[in-house]
Amino acid sequence: MLELTVNLDERSYPIYIGQSALQQTGRLLEHIGDCRPIIITNDTIAPLYLEKVMASLADLNPLSFIIPDGEQYKSLEWFEKISAFLLEHNCGRDTCLIALGGGVVGDLTGFVAACYQRGVPFIQMPTTLLSQVDSSVGGKTAVNHPLGKNMIGAFYQPQAVFIDTQSLHTLPAREFAAGMAEVIKYGLIYDTELFAYLEQHVTQLKTLDETALQHVIFRCCEIKALIVAEDEKEAGLRALLNLGHTFAHAIEAQMGYGNWLHGEAVAAGMILAAKLAHTQGDLNAAEVERITVLIEKYQLPTAIPDDMTSEHFLTHMRKDKKNKKGTIRFILPTQFGQCALVSDVSDQQIRELIEQ
Repeated sequence: MLELTVNLDERSYPIYIGQSALQQTGRLLEHIGDCRPIIITNDTIAPLYLEKVMASLADLNPLSFIIPDGEQYKSLEWFEKISAFLLEHNCGRDTCLIALGGGVVGDLTGFVAACYQRGVPFIQMPTTLLSQVDSSVGGKTAVNHPLGKNMIGAFYQPQAVFIDTQSLHTLPAREFAAGMAEVIKYGLIYDTELFAYLEQHVTQLKTLDETALQHVIFRCCEIKALIVAEDEKEAGLRALLNLGHTFAHAIEAQMGYGNWLHGEAVAAGMILAAKLAHTQGDLNAAEVERITVLIEKYQLPTAIPDDMTSEHFLTHMRKDKKNKKGTIRFILPTQFGQCALVSDVSDQQIRELIEQ
């Protein structure tokens, strides 16, 4: 069992990574304390892991709430349904919510925890690669709105994160690939050695070699923990974690949440960001190709949706959370292992990029 800490003074918390993280009953009870656990999961994960987690907490009289599986359920409607469930069961501030599932479950549960009775503890138990390396760490919680992704939410840190690598063995190949997009992102924005490792260990990672998985997940969590500790609420440095996301969120909003997985949209978004960086005089053509080839090796999309126009992109990107004073701002790779927040990109440059 690997362990690292997100250092946020009195709100610091551990991340546990290993093959049996969901069976760490002692550690789990330590973080729940004398609270009543309420497990939030979805109808895909529940048959696989819910009974096991419920059994480990039997002495605490746990409850569970199951949502449908899909990005479209990360909504105010399901935020309200979970809140109503807590009220119906007379849950007070001595309640601990446990998010058992992927990014949708984690984001939604975290947002409910941030708001219910002005804040109750919660624990992340991510079961997808994307949530294990990214969304479960750092306290960004939210729901989607038809006009924009993650537009309604809060920064709210969990008590702990339990990452069980065994859960990846029940993950569909498409979902695993989507998670690899976020892994590639970390290599591109922060760690050239990680990027090279991903190039050299494609087979090991795609066949779920435990050593390779733990190495990659630990390094991604380590990078994110360092960035979050320095910039918890995305005032500066943390924005770099959004590489490719300006384009990606536009794809998700236009295509309908869930039709393109978040990681798939991020993959295409990173290629667009790399090509834009090339036009800005940063990355050279060989470097853009290197990024594209790696994304391709993990069976991720390298092109935008056929029926998406530049105006579709611009319409959605004008609602991006990074924007200031009406100006669209992009995270662009300036070289391998480094990115920058760029605002001097014209609408015409975007139109030309998309049309190409």
